[in-house]
Amino acid sequence: MTSLPWNLRDLRRALASSALQPTQLADEAMAHSNQSPHRNTYLWQDAAWTRSEAAHAAAMPRGDGGPFADGRGALWGLPISVKDCFDLAGAPTTCGVHFYRDRNGITAQDSWLVERLRAMGAVIVGKTHLHALAYGITGENPEFGDCIQPGTVDALTGGSSSGAAASVMEGSAVAAIGTDTGGSVRVPAALCGLAGYRSSLGRGDWRGAAHLAESFDTMGWLFRDLEDAPLLAAPFAAATAAAPRAFTRFAYVNENFLHDCEPQIVNSYRSAIRELQSLGLEAHPIEVDWWADSIDIFAPLQASEAARVHAGNFEHFEKPIRERLEWGASLSAEEISTLRRRHAEFRARMDELFAAHELVMLPCAPIAKLTAGHVSAVADVRKRLLRYTSPFSLAGVPTVAIPCSPGGMQLAAAREDDEALLALAAQLGARRKML
Repeated sequence: MTSLPWNLRDLRRALASSALQPTQLADEAMAHSNQSPHRNTYLWQDAAWTRSEAAHAAAMPRGDGGPFADGRGALWGLPISVKDCFDLAGAPTTCGVHFYRDRNGITAQDSWLVERLRAMGAVIVGKTHLHALAYGITGENPEFGDCIQPGTVDALTGGSSSGAAASVMEGSAVAAIGTDTGGSVRVPAALCGLAGYRSSLGRGDWRGAAHLAESFDTMGWLFRDLEDAPLLAAPFAAATAAAPRAFTRFAYVNENFLHDCEPQIVNSYRSAIRELQSLGLEAHPIEVDWWADSIDIFAPLQASEAARVHAGNFEHFEKPIRERLEWGASLSAEEISTLRRRHAEFRARMDELFAAHELVMLPCAPIAKLTAGHVSAVADVRKRLLRYTSPFSLAGVPTVAIPCSPGGMQLAAAREDDEALLALAAQLGARRKML
């Protein structure tokens, strides 16, 4: 692993003082790329292109002000990886399958998000591995190989933002762009010991990006240091974001909901509750029996929307995904209408929950590890994980994944409270360093 301080703030300070140059940092990142056992963190990478991007960033003029007093944005000069469902000019966009890589060929234009990152001076290291079509939560991929955590021999990263997690773990990216529909940032963060941020539904522009299910798709980040969280809001922040408010309370889900959690995850959960209380937040347990409907609402709506995105191409995808797409396509208009109504009712009830408690916390996943080659009955694993993530997906709310040892906790706030949530995450990160 790199000897550099591999967090955003320290590296940006070094760049701002000219103690470090973007080109040096890019070389360091490239040297640490593809360190997972299958060497597949990245599905596309071009070292010469990345070095050229670093040189371009280095030539951006210095100024005054900004978060590091050099007139440049928080991401200037930093190695950033991008999930391979966002277009980057001159590269293919695979969406995790050979079919789209071969059919679509080389992309002519950047996606909105890549364009924005490059304008900010971020140095893109490459396009990362993902579960096929971003439609899976384990990081398994029969076409590009399973994504295994760097430094392990058999621990899956989780998905679908699998390579995003691996890039941060191996030190080839300071932060990694992911997407989260049903848990695709939160689950890899928890399994890999990383922090994560899923933005409010509707933030960012999906031009040049591949949707899975538009009603639930969100942009997000995987990163190491919770203190860096507030600096990651900008790329897909609202144009006129409100000033962050200070939270005073939070709710935590009663432990009867955690009946299938591994004991060590429950212990991490209890510790995280105490940590938030130590920041001065009042804690209130809540009963969420009504969340039992969340998967039954989320999964068919997701399948129906994904089926429309990939209509006519089902036969090109692996069996588990093909079967979900076929199921989604088979749902009648009446069934979808009923599901939309149930979704609206669930979301309204979640809005009431956040109005009463400001924040809600529960584990990102009930398990600490997914072992490659031993994920038996994948549908059951998927259902078990979605039970924890789908309530926040249905609500469309911003969520921070808080790394624990082991596992990770998801802390969610009301829609568009992203900046306040990220500020709280930074407070928690700072407190941990003081202990």
